[in-house]
Order: sequence, then C-alpha cells, then structure tokens
Amino acid sequence: MELEFRSGVDVELVKSSAADSDVIFAARVSTQGERTREVAEDTEKAISGLINFLMRERHGSPFEHSVMTFYVKAPIFVWREHMRHRIASYNEESGRYRVLEPCFYVPDEDRKLVQIGKAGAYTFELGTPEQHKITDDSFREACTQAYQQYEKMLAAGVAREVARGVLPVTTYSSAYVTMNARAMMNFLSLRRSAPDSHFPSYPQREIELVAEKYEDAWAKLMPITHSAFVANGRVAP
Repeated sequence: MELEFRSGVDVELVKSSAADSDVIFAARVSTQGERTREVAEDTEKAISGLINFLMRERHGSPFEHSVMTFYVKAPIFVWREHMRHRIASYNEESGRYRVLEPCFYVPDEDRKLVQIGKAGAYTFELGTPEQHKITDDSFREACTQAYQQYEKMLAAGVAREVARGVLPVTTYSSAYVTMNARAMMNFLSLRRSAPDSHFPSYPQREIELVAEKYEDAWAKLMPITHSAFVANGRVAP
C-alpha cells in the first residue's frame, strides 16, 4: 500500500445545535422559570449585552446548552493532547478492529523546528534548510519502515491490536468530537496563541491547527458569543 505523507489536519463540522439564543434562554430560566426558549422579541443589542455580562462575570453554565460535533483527522500525538480536555466526548477509530491506513504526519517547511530557551520561557525558530531536510527524511524513513513491519505482522496472522504497536505517533487517526460552547472556549483559551488573550498560551503548532478550524466554525454559529469571548480576553467562563 502506498504511504501518504501530509502536514495538515482535517476538521469538519458535521452537526450542531448551537446559537447565541441558546445562551439567552438558558440564562433566563434562572429568573423567569420555564418556557424561556422563545427570544424573538430580544434585540441584538439586548442579546449582546446579556452574553457579555455572563462572559465578563464568568457565569458559565448558560454556555453549555449549545452543542457541536466535529469530524477530526489528526496525528496521534495531537490526539494525546486533545484528549486531555475531558470536557468533550470522543469516538475514535480503532486499530483493534480495522487496518490502519498508511497516512503519516511530516512537518512542512513552515513548521518552526528549533527551540530557543528553557521550558516555560522559550521561543521557536524556523531552522535551516539542512535541519528541515534531515527532519523530513527521518520522518519518512521511520514511518516507511514501521508500516512495512506492521504489514508483515498482519500478513503473518498477528492480531491488529498487537501489530499496531509498531506504528509511530505521527500516524493519523480520526474521531468524532462533541463539545458545548463552554468547552470550546476552554479548548481555545489553551490551544490558541492569540495576542488578545488575558492569559497567554503557547500551544504546540499542530494542535493549534485544530483549534483554528474549530474557532472558525464556532464563530459562524455563535458570532455574538464568540465576540464576547474575544472581548473579555479569551477567558473561558
């Protein structure tokens, strides 16, 4: 089977029940009781004002009633970081039950390779052409050899759950990820490096690629909530 090497991630919004009005009806049940779902009489200014109040004062629970499900394909080492966010639901493809495709991550020429400084106080620099070449060559050689051994074991009748152990963390895996808007803001606050963040974050670039695509989709679904999130320093309520 021909190996595929790539440097991006796939993020697709597959279904959602998410709107700024969801935040309003959830918040107003506190003061109005039941049957607050209809908010057609509210002006955009009123909706924006209440959402900004909730965001600023960190009243987070009303943001939990908007739900989004994404299909994501990313390297396994990205999933290890992603699944540290235990505020989302996951269903990932299983190497126990299917033969894993030979699709592997390799850094492209824009990926900064060289770390300058110590942990907690460092920056990354692009690297020399020589460093990029040895990185690209090494990734491709290691992945090729690993997948050859994987196929050899499968051909010999070794169980998939055993054979997959030789595959590197650069192997792509796919999953459905479901989260609410509050969980989304928590993820974005930690996995995007943004100059307007009240608490700066320094994520690994590969998981930031996922976060960027999440934010693009979420901002279209809930533009007022997204604007309030940004205006209040990108702090999850």
